[in-house]
Amino acid sequence: MKKVNIGGVPEHFNLAWYLTLKNGEYKDEGINLRWHDYPGGTGDMCKALRNKDIDIAVILTEGIIKDIINGNPSKIVQTFVQTPLIWGIHVAHDSKYKSIEDIKGTKAAISRYGSGSHLMAYINAENNNWDLEKDLNFEVIKNLEGAVKGLINGDADYFLWEKFTTKPLVDNGIFRRISNCPSPWPCFVIAVREDFIKSNKNDLEFILSIINNTTREFKDIPSIDKTIANRYKQQLEDVQEWLSLTEWSQDVIDEETIMNVQKELFALNIIPKVVGYETLVSI
Repeated sequence: MKKVNIGGVPEHFNLAWYLTLKNGEYKDEGINLRWHDYPGGTGDMCKALRNKDIDIAVILTEGIIKDIINGNPSKIVQTFVQTPLIWGIHVAHDSKYKSIEDIKGTKAAISRYGSGSHLMAYINAENNNWDLEKDLNFEVIKNLEGAVKGLINGDADYFLWEKFTTKPLVDNGIFRRISNCPSPWPCFVIAVREDFIKSNKNDLEFILSIINNTTREFKDIPSIDKTIANRYKQQLEDVQEWLSLTEWSQDVIDEETIMNVQKELFALNIIPKVVGYETLVSI
């Protein structure tokens, strides 16, 4: 049995992986696919790919592009979720801040430098014409649990994280969402270490075929909205809204999208250069 390690955030986007693993679909081809949760998100997964702790990551598009340019020996093999990620901009429930203008120049909680929460703080700043040098400050909080502590304790003032994942914290009066900031590109891709791609081509193709068959029909699974609501402790109407907004993909990410992401990151000084499509994507 060939052991393959895959990582992703423990969120509703990745339920399709859990379902295929539960059904034992990979074992039929002699693949022991082992899922690893990364609540710290993109930065932790980039590190895990570099350290060979995982072979495959379901990861934010902007984060893996940045890390590959910075030397991560991995490539994107396909888009996983085609639609943008809707990032909620959150403050502590009793915070004095009420609007985007109020948090200008204050401290953003980020899971780590190079993470999605870090990069999207720049996107939000750009969207609102802030001075990227003066108006952005950061406090590293590692994960969602750290963000709760950080905002309540006043170590940081606001936090960007996926809107529906954080909705229970808003419902429970821990966070207050003051705005949203959608990513200007497809949100999740599947990235794989280059050495794994070269030596396990057939295994990788089989893994992708299984997950793609499931995501293609994901919304048609009976009572999938109730399953998600129960598993991730979310309100049913929130899950239904999320399902209506989310589209999975089974295709290789296109060159235009790759270039658009890089242009944005380069303009914000997040990456040092724009590289060719084939540097980032396994063709």
